[in-house]
This record gives sequence, structure tokens and C-alpha cells, in this order.
Amino acid sequence: MALTPVEIRHITFGRSPLGYKRPAVDKLLNDIALSFEDVWRERADLADKVEQLEADLVRYKELEALLRTTLLSAERASAEMKEQARKQADLILGEAHAEARAVTRRAAAENERLKVESVRVRERLRLALASIDEHFDEDLDDTGSREAEAA
Repeated sequence: MALTPVEIRHITFGRSPLGYKRPAVDKLLNDIALSFEDVWRERADLADKVEQLEADLVRYKELEALLRTTLLSAERASAEMKEQARKQADLILGEAHAEARAVTRRAAAENERLKVESVRVRERLRLALASIDEHFDEDLDDTGSREAEAA
């Protein structure tokens, strides 16, 4: 049977003519009661501490579960973002290649147009120079015949 410190303090023994030495037994009982009170308080403190630690443990387990869930969500979101970024990069790259091909085609067409225009301008210049040469030759012939008539 477990006794409390208060119960130990109130224990009384029967007396006999050749009984115990009362002051020594009373002192021993008092020392036991004090020691037991210390142990009793320590036990209560430890019980409180265990209760607090168990509550902390529950809270930390809940926090751990929340962190795991958050981490998994973040990993999924990261993977989705990477995939979306890859798709967007592929789309942008495809558009850039298409634009580059269009620019190349326009540049080639412009180059061809400029070559044709250059050939046409050269032909006109050649005809214009030929016409000038023809007029120059006629002027020389007219000047030479006028000089011959004047002489």
C-alpha cells in the first residue's frame, strides 16, 4: 500500500513499557516523510514534464506531417513549373525558327527583286549610254562636216 508524506507524518505507534525510543523514531519518520515529499514532488514534476513532452511530440508530429505535405506539394508544383517552362521554351523556339525562316524567305525574295531591278537599271543605263554615244557620234559627224564646209 502506498503512503503519502502526510500519512507518514501522522503514523502513531502503540507504546509499551520497554518500547522504542520515541525521539529517535519520530526523527526517522520525519526524515522519511521529508525524503518521500521530495520524491513525491519530483515524481509530480516529472509527470508534468512527461505530459508536456507528449503534447510537444503530438504537435511536432502534426507539424512534420504538414511539412511533408507541403514539401510534396512544392515538389509537384516545381515539376509542373519545369514542364510548363520546357513546353513554353519549345514553343518560343519553334516560333523563333518559323520567324527566322520567314525572314530568310523575305530576304531571299528581296535579294532576287533587287538583282532583277539591278539588271533592268543596268540595261537602261546601257541603252542610255548607247543613245548618248549615238548622239555624240552624230554631233561629231555634224561638227566635222560643218568644219569641212567652212574650210
